[in-house]
Amino acid sequence: MRLAACLLTLGICFPAGAQDEPAVKFGTTVVINSGFRGLVYHIRRGSQRLPDFRKLKPAGAIYAPALNVPPQSFRAGFPGVTKRFEWFAIDYTARFWIEKPGAYRFALVSDDGSRLYIDDREIIDNDGIHSAQRRAGSVELSGGIHQIRVSYFQGPRDEVALILQVAGPGDRFRVFSTDEFKPPANPDAWTFPPQVKK
Repeated sequence: MRLAACLLTLGICFPAGAQDEPAVKFGTTVVINSGFRGLVYHIRRGSQRLPDFRKLKPAGAIYAPALNVPPQSFRAGFPGVTKRFEWFAIDYTARFWIEKPGAYRFALVSDDGSRLYIDDREIIDNDGIHSAQRRAGSVELSGGIHQIRVSYFQGPRDEVALILQVAGPGDRFRVFSTDEFKPPANPDAWTFPPQVKK
């Protein structure tokens, strides 16, 4: 009987047989309007930190409702965007709705570097060349719409990881999904002032 594989130091577990399952993707080229939009960039070989995205031209875009790429080998590239599987970066952005104001904890697992920003404020710095490691931070969030950004880069082949988790007031950590943090369908129910600067 196979045991579940766990990365105890990161607080991440995978079900038995997970190595037989298809690799989790960073996103799809199919547009998901309410999810993350990730701009994919080629970066200079030998880069040690996240690039200045303002100085780069994106190779394409991918979309995802959640960032949940467990530590794994990655050689697939980005079909429809680029075949690059090392020395690339992705700058993800999305908007999300907070129904219950309070202190929210976020955790970011990455291999290699990453950073998390909420409403343009850096919450987690997990930058640099390193194997999968977890960093956490917290932020007080008012009710309403907020902006989230996750910047990520992959250095030398072959291992990758990118997982964004959240824990609301009194909750346990779980994978952050924009599907869970959508605003009410009726704008009249948006009782909180918007937080995103135009």
